[in-house]
Parts: sequence; structure tokens; C-alpha cells
Amino acid sequence: MKVRFAVAPHSGSLCAPNVLSFADALEASGFDGVWLSDLPLAPALDPLLGLALIAGRTSRLRLGANVVPLGRNPFLLAKGLAQLDQLSGGRLLLSFVPGIDQPGEREALGLEGVSRGVALEEVLGLVRSWWAGTAVEHHSARWSFTALAPAARPVQDPLEVWLGGRGPKALDRVGRIADGWLGAMLTPEEARVARERIQASADAAGREIDPEHFGLSIAYARTTPEPALLRGLTARRADVDPLALLPVGEQAMRSLIEGYIDAGLSKFVIRPAASVGSWDHEVKWLAGVILDLQT
Repeated sequence: MKVRFAVAPHSGSLCAPNVLSFADALEASGFDGVWLSDLPLAPALDPLLGLALIAGRTSRLRLGANVVPLGRNPFLLAKGLAQLDQLSGGRLLLSFVPGIDQPGEREALGLEGVSRGVALEEVLGLVRSWWAGTAVEHHSARWSFTALAPAARPVQDPLEVWLGGRGPKALDRVGRIADGWLGAMLTPEEARVARERIQASADAAGREIDPEHFGLSIAYARTTPEPALLRGLTARRADVDPLALLPVGEQAMRSLIEGYIDAGLSKFVIRPAASVGSWDHEVKWLAGVILDLQT
């Protein structure tokens, strides 16, 4: 099993002037890739813009993005992602997520009264058709396309899309339609159960998901985190000790990742829970803690 690590910035902290220092530090390291997340209502950098810049700055790193496809025109999204894969020489990695459903998000994305899961499945089906070179005839309450041919195709064939989520419907959706799973906020045992549910869903749908296509996004803290951060974790998972999800220090971080590997996961997005002063220093510290686990 190939264990791989990508590194992501603290949520919302990667402003434009820091993109290149982030990319340079990781390109010089042995880490597999970078990962940026789509936060529609936050001032955070759009991941597609950030990855386009990083693609031109680097030659080795895989370029990953959590993308909220909802609210984006699916034809233009398919074109933009295909061209980003072209610009990067086929280094793009994708996870489609429905957003975090914070106040105002549905309105901003034009999703009021709409099932986010249904909308996500619709968009995923459309972009895959265009990436495959198919002219799309599609008419629904949200989108209408008449024999619309693709404007660009990715280097990767297929360009894979992973999904996230931890609820039963989300996990079943991964098994039915996704190429992999990137979860979050789960203990190693919960991650094992989630992986098994996804595989059962795939079996029921007559599909197979590569056993190496199961991963997790993990926040970490180098020192004792601020109480506000722990309260935020508790608000999202009141049933679990927040320190079971947020490793603090070298040993806790390494032990937690080893637990996920034992649970059958092999792809990880690692991000600091607090803002970073120097990416050179942060990446060197991370490399000393976990990089030898990468295979």
C-alpha cells in the first residue's frame, strides 16, 4: 500500500503573497503534494486560482483541491478543471464536496430548497461526460444543455473525483459513484467502519474502488491548542474527545496516522490547526515527524 502525504494550509490562512513560499517549501521536500480547499463564503484563496499559480511554480508536486462544484456552471467547471490538469501536466487531484452549509452558503450558491447531494451527483455526471469527450444532452430543473460538446479535455483519462463525508448517505454515495474517499473528523476505528461501508456500497453497485483510494484530512497542533479551537471541534463532534481527532505534538500525530494506516487508509492531507509563520520551518518539522511513513 502506497502511503502518501499532501500538506494543506491552515483553513483560510493562505493569502496570495504566501502561495509561492508554501509551494516552494513543499516542492523542495519529499511530500507528495499540496492541497487547497474551497471555502465559498470565506476570504480564502479560490483553490483553482491557487493551484494554477502553483502549477507554474512546481514540476513534481501533485495538486489537490477540495472543490465545491455547486453554484458553478458545470460546463465551465469541467473546462476549467480540464485546463488546470493540462497546465500541470496531469498532476491534478480532485475531491468534490457540497460545502459546509454555513449560514448564507446555500443562498450564495443558489441552492436554497435544493438537496446538495442530488445537485453534486448531477454536476459530477455532467463534468465526467465532457471530460470523456462526449457531447452532452441534459435537461433538468437546474441545468439545460443541448448536444454541448466539451471545450477542453484533461490529460488524465479518467480525471478521478473523490468524495468526502462521514454520514451514511455520503458514504453510500462514495461507493456508488466516486473514485475514492477523503474523509475528515473520524477516529481510526470510525474510519475503518466508513471504509468498509463504502466498499459494501460499491459491491452492491457492481463497482470496485481501488483499495488505495481511501484517505483522510487531518489537522494537527504542535503545541497545546487554544481553547477556542477545541471548543470548535467539540461543536462539530460532541461525542468524541477533540484530542482524539486533533493530535498535539510529534508522538500523538505519528501514532494517530499509524492508526489510520492500520485501518486501511493510505492517503492523507495534513494541515496545521493554526496559522504558520514560516512554511520552510513548518515543512521541515513535518518531514521529521511523518515523512518516513510515506512509501
